Amino acid sequence: MNVGKGLNVLLTALFITLFFAFLFGPLVIMVITAFNSSVFPRISPWDCFTTDWFRTLAGDRMLLSGLLNTMIIGAGVIIVAVPVGLAGALALAEASDRLRSILYTVMIVPILLPGVVIGISTIIFWNWLSYRLGDLEFLTDGIFLSILGQVTFIAAYSMLVFTSRLQRYDFGLTEAALDLGATPGQAFRKVLLPFLRPAIASAAVLAFLSSAENYNTTAFTIGAQSTFTTVLASKVRYGINPSISAVAVIIIAITLVAAIINEVHGRRRHALLSGGRARARIMGNPILCIAGHPAFVALILLVAIAAAVVAGGRYDSSVCTARILEEKRALQEKLMQQMTPAAPASETTPAPPPPPTSPPSTGGGLNPYSGVFGGGSLPGPANPAPPATPPSPSATSSPSAAGQPTNPYANVFSPGNLPGAAAPSSPPAPPSTSSPPP
Repeated sequence: MNVGKGLNVLLTALFITLFFAFLFGPLVIMVITAFNSSVFPRISPWDCFTTDWFRTLAGDRMLLSGLLNTMIIGAGVIIVAVPVGLAGALALAEASDRLRSILYTVMIVPILLPGVVIGISTIIFWNWLSYRLGDLEFLTDGIFLSILGQVTFIAAYSMLVFTSRLQRYDFGLTEAALDLGATPGQAFRKVLLPFLRPAIASAAVLAFLSSAENYNTTAFTIGAQSTFTTVLASKVRYGINPSISAVAVIIIAITLVAAIINEVHGRRRHALLSGGRARARIMGNPILCIAGHPAFVALILLVAIAAAVVAGGRYDSSVCTARILEEKRALQEKLMQQMTPAAPASETTPAPPPPPTSPPSTGGGLNPYSGVFGGGSLPGPANPAPPATPPSPSATSSPSAAGQPTNPYANVFSPGNLPGAAAPSSPPAPPSTSSPPP
């Protein structure tokens, strides 16, 4: 029994370890590579501790421009998607059961569509509308199209957030306010809106994060401009360096700070609302009251981050980097010296050229084509028979007969080079001039 219980504990611990290693392992590795001086993100072998990649990131104008566009698009998405999502949630809450199912299906469809389809359809529709209205340039602007394309599906996410919140709302409160003489606008502002305040904050954060991390739709709608995600994608595609890891460190730090502040705020709010000893313990101790306040925690975290930034800016890793470069250079020279003596031994002597299969040309002219058109290069008898009759004096005095051709095509038309050429026979005797016998 004890063995089985110990095995269960061991397997549970192993599962939890592997789960968190799978979940946070890549993040930890990326954070470590941001402080390694290697030009390629790695943790082994370790070169030097450095903060130069954060300086490289701060000087990347394309990335900073993309970050600014991302902030603008995210703010526009929040302004449009949150009210649209709230309106959709209120419509679902007030609709009948049959109509509610139809509206829910229509509003949830954009989430199911691929981002590529949404991006292409957004471009086509708004370009057509711009053409119909007289080529209005702002309708085809990349930031404007990105906001509209992202609102298409992010509004559905906001609608789901508001729907889950409205399920706990008693609409009798709104009716009571109307019965007491409040207008619908006043009932919404003073009764329903305060109840939806946490959902509004959650929907705004979700909308901004969904906008910032979106790539599929933004890659089509942004046009010639760029966003944070498109710049990062291009950097990964055309060459990655640890400045990408520095971006990840900044994002992780911001996320942790926001999560800690939110947790402190939630615990303090729960303690104050619960009353009893928890509230008395917080309110009765001034130190605990100040230390547990979310603003104080945020101030402490910001001071810690500022101190880390200042310390990192003053840290100089040039000496360590120069030493590492010198060691690498010495190692490279050593390897080259080890490879240099072994080079002659690996060389093989070239094989002698094969003997010629045909006799060389007898022509010794200076023409480069004399050997090509020589007698031994043409089909037929390799050594044609010489003529039976002696050559005439004019022939012996010609350059071709002497073996010194001046015409590159002289040997081509030689009778001895033709296929089946035989030795010329003696010329026939001239006919007799005497008369035949009677």
